[in-house]
Amino acid sequence: MAYGKVFEALRASCPHVWSEYTEHGFVKGLGDGTLSKEAFLTYLRQDYVFLIHFSRAWALAVTKAGNLEEMKAASSVVHALLHEEMQLHIGICAEAGISLEELENTAELPQNMLYTRYVLEAGYSGDFLDMMAALAPCVMGYGEIGVNLDKAATSKTYREWIDTYAAADYQVLCADLGALIDQAVLSRLGDAYQQTGRWQTLQKHFETATRLERDFWGMAFEAKDEA
Repeated sequence: MAYGKVFEALRASCPHVWSEYTEHGFVKGLGDGTLSKEAFLTYLRQDYVFLIHFSRAWALAVTKAGNLEEMKAASSVVHALLHEEMQLHIGICAEAGISLEELENTAELPQNMLYTRYVLEAGYSGDFLDMMAALAPCVMGYGEIGVNLDKAATSKTYREWIDTYAAADYQVLCADLGALIDQAVLSRLGDAYQQTGRWQTLQKHFETATRLERDFWGMAFEAKDEA
């Protein structure tokens, strides 16, 4: 997907892990409809909790930003997460008989906690670039998965989920974020950013977050739905 040169370089630095994430059995199950309802609802409930912490991480990015443009971009992501993406989870869970109260009281599983706390720690200990490298796999990964499933899906079972991330507005968000990351890296590290020591740190954040995204899918396969 065309989500910026820095994202493409980061993705290319860990192709095996990226494929394990974006082509995971969970993802394939979304496309062909073989994913069990239990696994999907477990994922949705955990992802609802995840998005709360993810919103906090993007809010932290506002304070780590180096200029007003970066602040506005991070702020817009926080708004989209809290007022749009989380509504998808609320709606689907409600259809499955899971109330908002039950959803909000979901017990956070270890894989979820590991991922969200890693992203927050990257922000607390690092700078804006560290945060972007740790946050990008989720945002862009879902965009890539959404587009791929939109083309390849053979079942309508999870079409609502697929449509959310394949939608034009979500794709624009991914492209805009990619452009923001490109500018942030160039302004701080210069054109030869891949030759800097900082680049290795950013690669590490990106690959670690990608591994944690992969494990998030696996968590839903292994856990029993709490509904």
